[in-house]
Amino acid sequence: MKRVLIISPYFSPANTADMQRIRMSLPYFENFGWDAEVVTVEDEYIDTVKDPLLLQSIPNKVKIHRVKALSKKWTSKLGLGNLALRSLWFYRNKVNELLKKETFDLIYFSTTAFPICILGAYWKKKHGIPYVIDMQDPWHTDYYQSKTKKERPKKYWFSYRLNKYLEPIAMKSVDGLISVSANYIDTLKVRYPYLKDKPSAVITFGAFDLDFKIATINGSNLKIRFDSSHINLVYVGRGGYDLHPALNTLFTFFKKGLELNPIVFKKIRMHFIGTSYAPRGKGEHTILPMAQRFNILPFVHEQTDRIGFYDSINCLQQADGLLIIGSNQAAYTASKLYPYILAKKPLLAVLHQASSATQIIKDCNAGYHLDIDANENSAFDQLNEYLQNVVQKLIPQTNWKAFQPYTASAMTKEQVNLFNKVI
Repeated sequence: MKRVLIISPYFSPANTADMQRIRMSLPYFENFGWDAEVVTVEDEYIDTVKDPLLLQSIPNKVKIHRVKALSKKWTSKLGLGNLALRSLWFYRNKVNELLKKETFDLIYFSTTAFPICILGAYWKKKHGIPYVIDMQDPWHTDYYQSKTKKERPKKYWFSYRLNKYLEPIAMKSVDGLISVSANYIDTLKVRYPYLKDKPSAVITFGAFDLDFKIATINGSNLKIRFDSSHINLVYVGRGGYDLHPALNTLFTFFKKGLELNPIVFKKIRMHFIGTSYAPRGKGEHTILPMAQRFNILPFVHEQTDRIGFYDSINCLQQADGLLIIGSNQAAYTASKLYPYILAKKPLLAVLHQASSATQIIKDCNAGYHLDIDANENSAFDQLNEYLQNVVQKLIPQTNWKAFQPYTASAMTKEQVNLFNKVI
């Protein structure tokens, strides 16, 4: 068995999007000849929503090493909340101890806490071990440079400069790249031409049906319930100003529906859940202001507080129909897409035409797609047809054979194929 040491600062039971690839891959690495161990941060230093049920999906024999971090209680006084920076020193020491005692063939960074990735170059020089970085999001990007201060993330001035300095350190010695989007890899290869000779692969997150079994078994303990007298359309995931073009499309045609087909459209309630990463009760609404602009507030509910992972699956299972709202960037890929498909509910995705998620929905016949810049008449017809399916409770005629390459097992095999090229 070859051995990979996975660096993932956020990990179960923390409910963060960037640890899901690893969590869903751990049951399958062994099938493809690799033994995986994970190094993550102790729960007490992580302030995201926790979902203990996530631990049920981790194979018992997988070793999980946990490191300390500087307490955010103290570092926040200096304006430092980033988990990667708070845990950097502890990671350095812990992994040095592991690499002195044991032999690993590869180090794999799978996280959006990107500053931790600079340790790859350090460990490679010290221990001679190659490393791979999983680019689930862009690291250093100019995307927000043209945006207003309100539209930029908090502490953008600092993070932009930090990322501009740290990304080249990690990329200078990296041995392979994985990304959810070809655009992310292409951008890096333009920025660092020497990466063109390094193995790379575009691998989306996988579909993990075990999660639905866990949610079903524990359904009585889950919290959110919807009013059955309404037609409940559900979106679970982050909000943000980059979703506004898609929301503009959705709300434009929804308002038209209120005028042309009020009997159906007035029954609809659109629920947007977990739209902010801010601490509980402190999130900023980014969906409701759009609803207010369209004068459709009675039909839109936004909960900024994040919810547990299995609560989110419970929401999908309870919903009459599902919504995926995508970014205005072509590189956007919806990590939530596969649970939505596995929920087997009528699905409407409002996405950039060039998004990989758009193609997957079409290839698998998994739902309806509205382009962000959709033509008014055809888009309204699509929306109307989708709602007819919702009202009639029709199960999507998903092509499950076409869906097979997107399962967690298949995606793990793709990761392993790249690992083998690297070593």
